[in-house]
Amino acid sequence: MTSRYPLAELKDLPEDIRTAVLAVQEKAGFVPNVFLALARRPAEWRAFFAYHDALMLKEEGSLTKGDREMIVTTTSAANQCLYCVVAHGALLRIYEKKPLVADQVAVNYRKADITPRQRAMLDFAMKVCDRSHEIDDADFAALHAQGFDDEDIWDIGAITAFFGLSNRMASFTGMQPNPEFFLMGRLPREKK
Repeated sequence: MTSRYPLAELKDLPEDIRTAVLAVQEKAGFVPNVFLALARRPAEWRAFFAYHDALMLKEEGSLTKGDREMIVTTTSAANQCLYCVVAHGALLRIYEKKPLVADQVAVNYRKADITPRQRAMLDFAMKVCDRSHEIDDADFAALHAQGFDDEDIWDIGAITAFFGLSNRMASFTGMQPNPEFFLMGRLPREKK
């Protein structure tokens, strides 16, 4: 399957977006397709990545980068988003340094080799993903018992909700994961 919308050309991007994409390319060694797929609408690209970065790159709170990617991978699998499962599964493998965990949570987090704290986090994320209208005080109590505070709970819910949007954008556009994602975090990184 190919994307239903052509990827933007780097040379045609507004300067601020081109600079940001080139920085990602420098760090990753390639340009993830999501950056070029969404760049067809620059104002939306800027809004999307501003919120993405606010959620995924923040330093405050107790969620690790691995926790954040675990939420994305698990809920993206529930939403059947190939792009996000593959891309964020790759980041999860890198951050957690446990290549099997990303595959496990993508298939069934309840059987994954994760901590009780992570399981409680993913239980909540999946409830936000599938049945957010049923969230009640008992859901917060279960997370508080695992050491999460209300700001952490906001982060879990916001990451889940944001990637619900991202999953749907990737799916309806036919966005395909870059081949580079499939091996990331599975094999030792080559020294440069």
